[in-house]
Amino acid sequence: MGSSFPTSGFSPGGRGEGMWQMMEQLRSNFEKRSGSRMGRGDVRAAVLALLAEQPMHGYQIIREIEERSGGRWKPSAGSVYPTLQLLADEGLISAEESNGRKTYALTDAGRAEAPAASATAPWATMGADDGTGFTALPKAGFELAQAAAQVGRTGTPEQIQQAVTALDEARRRIYSILAQD
Repeated sequence: MGSSFPTSGFSPGGRGEGMWQMMEQLRSNFEKRSGSRMGRGDVRAAVLALLAEQPMHGYQIIREIEERSGGRWKPSAGSVYPTLQLLADEGLISAEESNGRKTYALTDAGRAEAPAASATAPWATMGADDGTGFTALPKAGFELAQAAAQVGRTGTPEQIQQAVTALDEARRRIYSILAQD
């Protein structure tokens, strides 16, 4: 069966095409809302906050930001390294090369600015995901869409109808959550 969606197993014009498009739109909407893109000031605050704890190299900084944000934000090297250079130009950090890697540390001026940066570090303002946050809901929605797509691909007409009924009921129940006082 030829397909323009090789990873999905759906054929164009087939019963799964609409389901695939719905999944892609759902994924896209959740990605837009997940807050994974941060501003330049956020990178600066994150770098200063981390270096206030200990000297690090650029890759460690990227990894630590990703870990502290619960995976919701992983800054690119293209945003971290220019920020490190800017902070060095401002005299807030210094770099020492060891084993082919630059390790960055705060200068006295950087230590004076670090407490304000730590208070505004992005992971401090994001809030941890306790299962009710911004990452749990998109993940659950995407997993539901994947299950629906699987039924659409491989289910019998009766199974597909049962899935439609279950999804309609789930939608109504979710809206009823918003209607509660």
